Amino acid sequence: MTTLFRASVSVADATVRVGSALRIVPVFSAAATDTAAGVRTAITVHYSASQGRYVIRAVTNEAVSEGVEINYPTIARIGLAGIIQAAAPRCIFLTLDDEDGPDAVWMSVDRLTTAKGRILPPALAAEVVRRGASEARMEAIELLYGTAALSNLPPARLIQEELGIPHRTASQWIIDARNAGRLEGMNYHAGRQART
Repeated sequence: MTTLFRASVSVADATVRVGSALRIVPVFSAAATDTAAGVRTAITVHYSASQGRYVIRAVTNEAVSEGVEINYPTIARIGLAGIIQAAAPRCIFLTLDDEDGPDAVWMSVDRLTTAKGRILPPALAAEVVRRGASEARMEAIELLYGTAALSNLPPARLIQEELGIPHRTASQWIIDARNAGRLEGMNYHAGRQART
């Protein structure tokens, strides 16, 4: 993960505020190698405020195996959406402290992810579900929705999986968070196919 200036991404690069608590890196580059296809793909991604998510602005493909030709059939097998979905959580930052405090510790969403692939620890997820319409619930919905929407993944599905709740409940909690102003700058349109 790098910024356009080829430095590793850090919280100092997270200059755009989305929602009420998230900070994101507005432009980054990421690369992945598909060993089966023999192709290394690099993308440059920009945050689009009008679309409320990251969009790919440039793609470079390079053959890394002898005998691989960069042509349409080869490129058609490369999953650009997977690269952005893996990279975006490293470019979304939050703090569990007072964000304006001098001792606030900011971390990327990927640092929250556990070995089992969950963003929220099970005990915290259970507390969020149990507590009613609390501030903790709003924070959790903002974090989960933002992580999914910015990465062009279905937010309701991620919220369902993380919190163990039905789709209808996840959808209602998203509506509640949006009405509370917690999801500013983040959008996901159900049924939209990722354009990669």
